Amino acid sequence: MHVTGTHFTPFADRTDAGRRLAALLGHLGGPDTVVVALPRGGVPVAAEVAQALDAPLDICVIRKLGVPYQPELGMGAIGEDGVRVLNEQVIRLASVSDAQLAGVERRERTELERRARRYRGDRPPADVRGRTVVVVDDGIATGSTARAACRIVRERGAARVVLAVPVAPPDWTDRLAEVADELVCVDTPSPFFAIGEFYADFSQTGDEEVLRLLAEARERERDRKQRNQRDRKSGRARGDPTAATPVDRELVLTAGGVRLAGRLTVPAGALGVVVFAHGSGSGRRSPRNRYVAEQLNRAGLATLLFDLLTEAEEPDRRKVFDVGLLGSRLTAVARHLGAGADSASASRPDPDVDGVPETRHLPLGLFGASTGAAAALHTAAELGPAVRAVVSRGGRPDLAGSEVLARVSAPTLLVVGSLDTTVLDLNRRAGSRLRCESELAVVPRATHLFEEPGTLDQVAELARNWFLRHLPEPVPRP
Repeated sequence: MHVTGTHFTPFADRTDAGRRLAALLGHLGGPDTVVVALPRGGVPVAAEVAQALDAPLDICVIRKLGVPYQPELGMGAIGEDGVRVLNEQVIRLASVSDAQLAGVERRERTELERRARRYRGDRPPADVRGRTVVVVDDGIATGSTARAACRIVRERGAARVVLAVPVAPPDWTDRLAEVADELVCVDTPSPFFAIGEFYADFSQTGDEEVLRLLAEARERERDRKQRNQRDRKSGRARGDPTAATPVDRELVLTAGGVRLAGRLTVPAGALGVVVFAHGSGSGRRSPRNRYVAEQLNRAGLATLLFDLLTEAEEPDRRKVFDVGLLGSRLTAVARHLGAGADSASASRPDPDVDGVPETRHLPLGLFGASTGAAAALHTAAELGPAVRAVVSRGGRPDLAGSEVLARVSAPTLLVVGSLDTTVLDLNRRAGSRLRCESELAVVPRATHLFEEPGTLDQVAELARNWFLRHLPEPVPRP
């Protein structure tokens, strides 16, 4: 399978390239996926992919064999485990002798061994046997290094090899189709001369940056394993079968005397539950909120997408902007979930609420869009510590009012597009009235609906990181 993005614009840097590439790889998320980077330039790209897929990050050290008098032109590559790939056509056209080839290979083998020791230390390579391995670089030129990397992970036992890069020549699939099961690229512009021409910043990636990104990935992997272990133990301790059983079902909630439809998704061992408050007449089928919810599910968070208004009420613009009405219904639904039941305010009985057993013990977060952001802040002020975190996407927190904003105690993240200037100004003003921990995240080149390529992925990443930072209980120190 070959996937290529559309509407290509140059990458700001390798981090931007990684985010845009990750947007094409969501179908690969899962516990059996490993991301393998080609150092050094591929590591910042792969770090974004690994974080988006919640997958381990490893390296596959490859050295290009450059033509002696034109080292940027690859005539082959060498890699770990003794892998050697030669491009006989380049060697022949460049008139490279056997002695010259041997000399280049000797130098590059020395550097390969140095980098392997430097980056990996005494840690063995990731165990890829029977797993899906996503091989990532910052781009394809001749394809020799990518070919070598795919051969290495295949020989180490990978069940499926995916080669993923931000940019490549138009004919890259013809060159590399036989070494990978799937080829993924953001775009294949023509004419194509060099990878760097498609990056605004293509400065060299240093060893220190590679080591930092690998260390951060190891830390995330340790945290993920600890959370999973804790949640499994927690589920067994409380005899809660839903702790280990994924749930994905439609449900009907009663709030304020009306019945509201929703979609509940609870991954196995969920770390928390995020309730989505839609705005401006939108509902549980909002493609943007559904996309963000799917990314949260991949990160181990349960989600509830539901309609704040009935079908009969949706045409009434007065109700769409009635923050008091929306907030009271959202509050009732939050109590219905039973989330944060240890809080005095959340434990008060609600005559409309029967309870949802799958979420009864999960910490609660709120995600609000447009007017739904004001409703989320209304509920956060009402429920106090029962709400652990709030995220607003292109929201109108100003509609909640100064008195409500001042009572919010939950850490709040306001996400706005840089081109959504009016709403950005309203968020700055509302943020100044919050007394809780809060941040304003501005997504570059994004308008109000985050329809520009890659911008909604940035929203999902920001939301995921915020909720993972604030929802789960701290892992006990040994």
